[in-house]
Amino acid sequence: MFQALPKPVTFDEFIAWYPENAGVRYELHNGEIVEISQPTGEHEEVKGFLSRKLTVEFDRLNLPYFIPNQALVKAPERESGYFPDVLILNRPNLINEPLWVKFSTVTQAVSIPLVIEVVSTNWRDDYFIKFADYEQIGILEYWIVDYAALGGKRFIGNPKQPTISVCQFIDDEYQIRQFRGNNHIISPTFSDLNLTGQQVFEATL
Repeated sequence: MFQALPKPVTFDEFIAWYPENAGVRYELHNGEIVEISQPTGEHEEVKGFLSRKLTVEFDRLNLPYFIPNQALVKAPERESGYFPDVLILNRPNLINEPLWVKFSTVTQAVSIPLVIEVVSTNWRDDYFIKFADYEQIGILEYWIVDYAALGGKRFIGNPKQPTISVCQFIDDEYQIRQFRGNNHIISPTFSDLNLTGQQVFEATL
């Protein structure tokens, strides 16, 4: 049993409490500790496919990026911290991250060229909560990969269909472009990326 914490929980309390080798992961959502459920196999296939494709791309460009196995993104001015499904980090800026060495946590937009959430049944987190916090941080590019069309109709259309929403940070807010089927995904970070929505969705086949 882990010691219960008073509510709401600060981020400092959360990372001090975080159990090692617990076998489960937790996030902090505005002061509330949330247990992250075990993802489905298809979710992990999409995540792995995207990680592989993007790693090939930043290696090809010789960029100083890497994808950590587990790292937290802390939202400013909120007691929140998230484990993104795919997090690309800019290694040279990690020296400026006060929580990186001890807690593998990043807080600055310049450290995060791109972040991806693969949508699960808790789709509201990706479309509302994380969208708002990643926007507040100023992360330049955020993908919401809804391969199973789980999100609300207002986000992915009616009838619902698998959709990748690419959010680009422009003038202090996200501008959103959506990609489906054989549309080539347009990435502000990787302008030569040769990848379609359908290729991502077919990662589970």
